[in-house]
Amino acid sequence: MNVPASLLRSACCSPISLHHLQHGLQQTGSSSLVLRTKNDHEQGSSLNFKQSCCVFVEHFSNMGGSWAVLRMFLQLLLFYNSTFVAVAWRPCTDLFPLDLLSHSLPQGGHALSGVHTVQAEGARGVHMTSPLSFPSSQVFVNCLMFPHEFSIMVTLKTTCSATEKREYLLSVVQEEKKQLLLGLRFSEEQLQLVYHSPRGRERLSFQRVWLADGHWHTLVLALSGHHASLTLDCGVTLELFHDRPFPADLSTAGSRIHIGSRKLWSGMFSGLLRQLVLLPGSDATRRVCPAGNPRLAELAVPPVLKDLPGPPDDVQVQDGGSCTEVMVSRMQKGFFFFIHGNTALISMLKGKEHLDYVDGHQDLYTSSETYGLEVFQIPSVGLFAAMAHRSSKPGSGIYRWRDGRFELHQNITTFEAHSWKHFIIGNKVFLVVSNSRGPVSSGKEASVIYKWSDKKQKFLRYQTLETYSARDWEAFHIQNQAFLAVANHRKGNGEHKINSVIYKWNPGTRAFEVNQTILTSGAYDLEFFTVGPYHFLAVANAFDGTSTSIDSTIYIWLRGAFQHFQTIRTFGATDWEMFRIGDRVFLAVANGHMLYMHGKSLYAINSTIYELDLNAQMFLRFQDIGTYSAVDWEFFTLGDEHFLVVANSYNGLSYSLNSVIYRWQGYEGFVPIHWLPTIGCSDWEFFSTMEGSFLMYSSARQSFTKVFKLKTR
Repeated sequence: MNVPASLLRSACCSPISLHHLQHGLQQTGSSSLVLRTKNDHEQGSSLNFKQSCCVFVEHFSNMGGSWAVLRMFLQLLLFYNSTFVAVAWRPCTDLFPLDLLSHSLPQGGHALSGVHTVQAEGARGVHMTSPLSFPSSQVFVNCLMFPHEFSIMVTLKTTCSATEKREYLLSVVQEEKKQLLLGLRFSEEQLQLVYHSPRGRERLSFQRVWLADGHWHTLVLALSGHHASLTLDCGVTLELFHDRPFPADLSTAGSRIHIGSRKLWSGMFSGLLRQLVLLPGSDATRRVCPAGNPRLAELAVPPVLKDLPGPPDDVQVQDGGSCTEVMVSRMQKGFFFFIHGNTALISMLKGKEHLDYVDGHQDLYTSSETYGLEVFQIPSVGLFAAMAHRSSKPGSGIYRWRDGRFELHQNITTFEAHSWKHFIIGNKVFLVVSNSRGPVSSGKEASVIYKWSDKKQKFLRYQTLETYSARDWEAFHIQNQAFLAVANHRKGNGEHKINSVIYKWNPGTRAFEVNQTILTSGAYDLEFFTVGPYHFLAVANAFDGTSTSIDSTIYIWLRGAFQHFQTIRTFGATDWEMFRIGDRVFLAVANGHMLYMHGKSLYAINSTIYELDLNAQMFLRFQDIGTYSAVDWEFFTLGDEHFLVVANSYNGLSYSLNSVIYRWQGYEGFVPIHWLPTIGCSDWEFFSTMEGSFLMYSSARQSFTKVFKLKTR
């Protein structure tokens, strides 16, 4: 019986296949793969079988590939290393985020020639005038193999003029052969990942990626199997399908990791780097998006770049033409500080952003009451807001942000629409609406998916799906497969205990097909989120036909489907909002009202924030907040401060209520800081533009939507 060399190679450097190899060895009487000398075990060192295995499999196929040969190899290792003891398997590198930029920066406050910290647009980055590198073995500590599934996250700011040449953000170079093993580079409109494979050099190219606009951007490049994706500023995700997967046996032996170059002076990165992170085994997008400031989303920023410096001792302004450079002639911890652009000087003098007050920015008088908002970005086109209107004529409105204000861009016929959801598949941009009733002529309910047309510059009908008083859509990706989930509220006969549906994208038919159904009770909202390698879907159940005091359910993705994870008692739940603060994971539920049978409804009730307890493996109650028929929570971040805003809609007497902004106060939880007058508030959306940061609310009682500007100091 032969042993596939690919199985051994995967076991050496992949956590997924090790169990299968060990099982196969047990079937043939062999012992555990992972071994360590007794002396080394007592000393706490990490010398183990992995590195020897990585070398052995390179020649394994030529040796016959049999279990007998493998057992002989193990016996030779036992003889060479004397006595071995079993230890837990370790991957080639740690599976948490690897801050590559910190590895190249000086430690302990020491200066490093060719490295300058630069402050621009209220954030600090590194500018390099000479190549920086470090040995790959500093991060690939257990065996010298580059992970075959990974993501790279970069926060950068290019120079003011457009990039006309290819510049490298990252490269891995085999020193002796001067061979490029892997490189991430970009030009004016393209981002490329180049890497060495058994077939030679291969490339993955993302087109129409504009980075050289003089502003901060955060990008996440993720690879898994044949699929690659690129997410810019937590916006639309571009996807590529490659004929051959990224190699599982890319050896990093004898190599160095170069930051902002490929070892050579040519192709050196000329802009600012704030973050450069390698995350083995998973896509970093789910860890950082959505973000309060998506251009500066953080996963692992070097500590020296986090805090803004105080006012400079001496500032000299030099005219640099179209790109003014302000040079600060003081040193802090061995670094020179630079500031690009006049506005950056203001940011430096102001320090970190703090929310000061909220000011009215724009009043939008809409064609109808609005039940939901969706603010989204279309690359190279602009910022949009989709409003779900109650009236079918002229329908729901799609608004476009122009010159610091929203303007009506398109009307789409809808039928008492409750929400919109924006999503992308490949490079296609979609919007799906949840219609809560059908047209009067037919009465048949259906919700519609629309696709953006670059040619016509508007959304066109793409696919129709049968729904039942749909309240919400959720779009997500799992293992590079696209899904849509709908919250069905009730059927026409008044039955609330019905199936909500999860659809899966079929690349062959280019349409969504039913993948799974979940029994729900008056479902009102869906929230998808990821914690580590696990995917969750939270369902807000609002009514079972007699009571609003029912269980809402959290599901976990296992073996290709969502399965029950936890139930939480809620009261007319209308919204789930998942958010992170540091390493902590929270879920906030908006409770609408308490009702049982034909009793009196209570609208002044608590909404609750839950925190994930990793030891208990469940969400536990963290904080109760008094609300008035709450229908939405929105989490956002300004600077290093975190906020929640609640949509209070009705108190039993009036729809004219204050909705409240709460600020995170650490052990105190969230405390109220701003009260905003709203009328039948139905939804909140936070967004940022070049003009600043904004909050937008919709009214379910008036044909009116308002945009607030968040004033900071």
